[in-house]
Amino acid sequence: MSEPYYDVIRPHGGVLVDRVLRGEVRDAVRERAEGMLKIPLNKMNLSDLELLAVGAFSPLTGFMLKADYDRCVEEMRLANGLVWSIPVTLAVEQEVADRVQEGREVALCEGERVLAVMEVMEKYPYDRQVKEREAREVYRTTEEAHPGVARLYRQGDVLLGGDIWLVDWPGAVKTEFPELRHTPAETRRMFARRGWRSVVGFQTRNPIHRAHEYIQKTALEIVDGLFLHPLVGETKKDDIPADVRIASYQAILRDYYPADRVLLGVFPAAMRYAGPREAIFHALARKNYGCTHFIVGRDHAGVGKYYGTYDAQDIFDQFDPDEIGIVPFKFEHAFYCRKCKAIVSAKTCPHGREDWVFLSGTQVREMLERGEMLPEEFTRPEVARVLLEGVQRHRQEAHSVQTLQAQ
Repeated sequence: MSEPYYDVIRPHGGVLVDRVLRGEVRDAVRERAEGMLKIPLNKMNLSDLELLAVGAFSPLTGFMLKADYDRCVEEMRLANGLVWSIPVTLAVEQEVADRVQEGREVALCEGERVLAVMEVMEKYPYDRQVKEREAREVYRTTEEAHPGVARLYRQGDVLLGGDIWLVDWPGAVKTEFPELRHTPAETRRMFARRGWRSVVGFQTRNPIHRAHEYIQKTALEIVDGLFLHPLVGETKKDDIPADVRIASYQAILRDYYPADRVLLGVFPAAMRYAGPREAIFHALARKNYGCTHFIVGRDHAGVGKYYGTYDAQDIFDQFDPDEIGIVPFKFEHAFYCRKCKAIVSAKTCPHGREDWVFLSGTQVREMLERGEMLPEEFTRPEVARVLLEGVQRHRQEAHSVQTLQAQ
């Protein structure tokens, strides 16, 4: 089943996937699913299920079969040759896999609640050796200090592959930013209604600062619209909470961006922290949402020192542009220069590092946790206030929970 789409760029693979059941068919399948073997999903599985169902991961129609998985890991392609850089898989423990029969359906669940049915077309080994190969190829490291690799190693030792059909939405769809949770079919209609013929997508898991603003507005000089699409799925525990980040985006958009040229939505994906490979993955997903261009900045989807500063830009050069389809906008690291009195990059600023103002994500979090306002050269005061109040509120709530647990 596929949904009509409205676009100036075709979805990846040519068809926007729609695996959401509706009406009487949905009711019948959900009732039948109650008698199936139930497979509980973790947070990343839930994010992947939602994105598979709405077509954000087109052309995938379910969790990967072995041929797709192997070629994706080794060559960044699906079995049919289409570019795809990140495995989308469902891992289970061996004792669960032993109860699964190939060719039969299982129910995918959030707790006890059935969300989807899956026709298990294959189950295949996911032992330590296979996981280390995926870690080495996809994450460029086998170190458990890498959060994506650590998550990978914690997964079960068998992968289930097959098509999915959604019969109910994960709880997060109804409780976390429902007004901003636009599906790819919806964003394509929104872009069309606005008359946008070119749209640049911007991915972030961090608050917007002045360098982001500079990059986004530079891109807006070239295209019709900006799709600000922050990731709100599972991230590292020390990342700034999603609700605080969304409030900061709304604060800056309200006063400093043209309302008719920007659309804010949330991207329900979980972070893999796969650096260059994840940059391709994020670009292809935004292509499915209807974006014609995608901003790739410094160390996209990176973590620690695992990737080079511009590896996430260079990886696009490994493919024919037509294979990717969406156009990457590659930006240098931007920052505020005290002598230039402006946001600049190494390409445009003649001054030395002693005049540059930039903060790492870790420095930002540490300042906010200490109750310090971020410098105006780094971000707008309105944004800094929202971040400071939000982080302090979360810190107080966490302290209250710890106090109650200790009593």
